[in-house]
Amino acid sequence: MTSPRRPEFTRPALAPGILGAIVIFVGFALWESDAFLFVRFGVCILALIVAVFAWQGRQWWWLVGLLPIAVIWNPAWIIEGEGQGWVAMHYVAALVLIVAGVTTKVPRAD
Repeated sequence: MTSPRRPEFTRPALAPGILGAIVIFVGFALWESDAFLFVRFGVCILALIVAVFAWQGRQWWWLVGLLPIAVIWNPAWIIEGEGQGWVAMHYVAALVLIVAGVTTKVPRAD
């Protein structure tokens, strides 16, 4: 009887991608409050984490979507948004984080 093969890759961006999308949707409830600053911190940091894993997995095309998310939700230099465009950007950012997290594969270093 043989032991099962270990996968040749991992998906380390899956958890931060899903968590980033959850933080974005929580941000809808905190939109007009001062607590939205914490949403900005969370989204920015999680987008950068997913970007690092995309870089490690040699899937650089995800940086085109992830780095603008990190810049737009950056709490240091706040970009104020309003209206339907800002709401649409939240949905697009959540979709990019989820899809990048699901499709990013990092080779296992054994």
